[in-house]
Amino acid sequence: MARREHVPVRGDGVKPDVPPIYDETADFTKYNYSKGHAPVPHNKHDHHHVDTTPHEMTYWEQRIGGLSRLLVEKGIITLDEMRRTIEEDQSRNIALGARVVARAWVDPEFKKGLLEDAREASKEVGVQMEETDLVAYEQTDEVHWVVVCTLCSCYPRPLLGNPPAWYKSTAYRNRVVVDPRGVLKEEFGTVIPDDVEIRVIDSTADVRFIILPKRPEGTEGMSEEALADLVTCESVTGVAHAKGPGQARTNAHY
Repeated sequence: MARREHVPVRGDGVKPDVPPIYDETADFTKYNYSKGHAPVPHNKHDHHHVDTTPHEMTYWEQRIGGLSRLLVEKGIITLDEMRRTIEEDQSRNIALGARVVARAWVDPEFKKGLLEDAREASKEVGVQMEETDLVAYEQTDEVHWVVVCTLCSCYPRPLLGNPPAWYKSTAYRNRVVVDPRGVLKEEFGTVIPDDVEIRVIDSTADVRFIILPKRPEGTEGMSEEALADLVTCESVTGVAHAKGPGQARTNAHY
């Protein structure tokens, strides 16, 4: 039986337990991936494709454009500052989070600090979590952790980059809190033994999570840099295991 955790955050508050909205029609098929493999938001062989086909601006595009012009006109921000912010946001990816995991695998003291205060430990790789807290949980033989954001798409972006499309989907957010074991097996090909408890934790605006996956077998002689290539966004959110030797990531965004 999966259960959702109440996780303390900085200050007096306690992370609220938000009930999921169950939807029996929830479906992953609109996301481009093969059954049993980690879903990706678009053609993985064309990561930078931009649709330049002329189209009428949507309501949200018009709204964003209007707000941007007002901010510039009032001197709150410049176009150059806006451009740099967008470029910085787009440059973030799994690489920093992968370095954190790899270091924890090879450095027991760093691992201890990460599990005690992940926000502080992340500063060692140059990551500042700004206003949000960061909590790390370790996968064990007894408990398997899975991260979700039931309300929107809260995600440790400074550490992992932008969340993948499947993480933001209504299908994932609705289903994983109801049947995490089934979702992991059916959608990601991840089989969790029946004697292992699955705990689903809910990200909020105040606290984000990173999961420390088990170090893959057969990696004893690998360098920290090589180990980092075995870490994916799926493994640090708990929906998949880290890759094994010979299965290293070929792209920093996955």
